[in-house]
Amino acid sequence: MRRLGSKRVPSRPARYRRSDCGSGFTDVHQYQIRKRGRQLKILVTGGAGFIGSNLVRRLLSDGVERVTVIDDFFSGFRSNLDGVDVEIIEGSILDPEALTRAAADAHAIVHLAARPSVPRSIKDPLASHHANATGSLAVLEAARASHSHVVLASSSSVYGANPVLPRVEDQRPMPISPYAVSKLAAESYALSYQAVYGVSVLPFRFFNVYGPRQAAGHAYAAVVPEFTSRALRGEALTVHGDGLQTRDFTFVDTVTEVLSLAAREQRRSAEPVNLALGSRSSLLDVIEMIERETGRPLLIEHTAVRPGDVRDSHADTARLRRLFPEITAVPLEQGITATVDWMRQSLLAR
Repeated sequence: MRRLGSKRVPSRPARYRRSDCGSGFTDVHQYQIRKRGRQLKILVTGGAGFIGSNLVRRLLSDGVERVTVIDDFFSGFRSNLDGVDVEIIEGSILDPEALTRAAADAHAIVHLAARPSVPRSIKDPLASHHANATGSLAVLEAARASHSHVVLASSSSVYGANPVLPRVEDQRPMPISPYAVSKLAAESYALSYQAVYGVSVLPFRFFNVYGPRQAAGHAYAAVVPEFTSRALRGEALTVHGDGLQTRDFTFVDTVTEVLSLAAREQRRSAEPVNLALGSRSSLLDVIEMIERETGRPLLIEHTAVRPGDVRDSHADTARLRRLFPEITAVPLEQGITATVDWMRQSLLAR
């Protein structure tokens, strides 16, 4: 035990109320960093990607002095960070030297780096495993060495063929793609590192995140940016299946709000946590919203269902609400409006 003022403080970080530290900081570790004259630092792996580039902006707006990004630009873009005051380390999380340098003195690591996409993983399962499973293990080792808290991105795809809705974290995972398996391995490694080594972690299962800076126009594009881009260009929309498959679409601003809180306040969990709104919309519902926003009818071309695609997805959010009662959920209609507006401006700027 160490003493902080007149209080006895455990050697490992513990969250305190504002009055306990007397300095406006939410946990003892953060207080000690400021007391020693060091700036609060958060590392974002994959920080040049869609979610990562939105997150670094949120962290800076939330008062984090130092934000470091490590990214190999496989699926992220350096331009996503134009005008943002962050340290960028170009490199892979599978490069021990680059990762160690990036993680040094980090208060927390938000681990978003991955090889995304179910179809991509089916085409090249080994590459997905190395990036997502082995890469996460490397990040956890770096966190163990730097005594950093880890917020980790898993995926709703781990539920896979389990037919029970809504998805509750205690359900049996039944992954049906290499991508889903690699994400289940990543969250399992995180929880084991917390149990065995005392690394503080919080693994989130993301549900169909969408919003500004999400890339379209490539073979593995997510459905919302792809539909939006095609709609604005006057092109037909390709729907795999009948379009009645459902998803729990989650706007990126809701996700970054939660991730920022989790990293800054070192919130942790002994179990995975769904990160979603607890809503359920079909692809045809999304197309109808995009039609209203663009003001034009959209042509739909139906094709065969893709291997590895989950039919329905809908999150139970009870665990998330307990951990983050203060979050503000952005409704799908509002998020689609913001996404269409951003993509329209992006297309005009080209």
